[in-house]
Amino acid sequence: MQRTSSTPRRVTRFADNLLWYVVSIGIVVLFLVPILGTISTSLKSTRDINTMPPQWLTQPVLTHYAAVLNETGFNFKNFFATSLIVAFGASALVVLINLPAAYSMVRYGTGGRRLFAFVVSLRLLPPIVFIVPMFILFQLLGLLDSPQGLVLINSLLNTPLALLLFVGFVQDLPREVEESAMIDGASSWQILRRIVLPLLLPGLAAVLVLTFLWTWNEFLFSLILTLNKATTVTVGASFFVTAWGVRWGEISAAITMSLLPTLLFTFFIQRYLVSGLTLGALKE
Repeated sequence: MQRTSSTPRRVTRFADNLLWYVVSIGIVVLFLVPILGTISTSLKSTRDINTMPPQWLTQPVLTHYAAVLNETGFNFKNFFATSLIVAFGASALVVLINLPAAYSMVRYGTGGRRLFAFVVSLRLLPPIVFIVPMFILFQLLGLLDSPQGLVLINSLLNTPLALLLFVGFVQDLPREVEESAMIDGASSWQILRRIVLPLLLPGLAAVLVLTFLWTWNEFLFSLILTLNKATTVTVGASFFVTAWGVRWGEISAAITMSLLPTLLFTFFIQRYLVSGLTLGALKE
């Protein structure tokens, strides 16, 4: 009787697992289609790109990548370097500001609930709301068309989410460890640096990745607050939209090359990312 009853359970379990795998693969494919389409377009000749109906199997060419790297008046290397500087700078600044702020809010009640609610609520506003005041402020401070200005504005845009995550991470840390360190004579800064920071490495990695991705893909402020000295990859790719037509091959090649840093950055700290995003989610 046990064998007979266990067989339907196995069949049901297998069907559930199969359905889960099919749905998961379908979602992954759905998200990968735009990326794969971009990569495919970057490897097609201009004639194949403009052919109707579209041709899926074509002879790969690298002419668009050569054009992006060697185009006169299009300094892709500088755009790429600027994006790296801005993304890494904003990620580091967001962590340096929001981790101590979150610790101070949770452990010492700094600012009360109103300050935390006010900062987090800024995430609800559309970024375009800040364009005009930020443009005027950056013009007065001499930060227009500079990587420093982009680092500051992206740090501001990512602060609400980073603070929200860090506050949740700190709330789940055991107080006993910190109290023991205080009894031993450790200062608040020593506790934050030697105890809290190592325990929050997974959460810190999650904030770094999210900030890096958001900053790397940001377009609106990079377009409005820069002219030519601090152009990022996202804005630079749009330069191939000309009055004579859209150069889809070059745009796709620039986008494909701009994917590499995000993929590599996420790959190296992915083991911390999942645990960081789920830190504090499970309660006993």
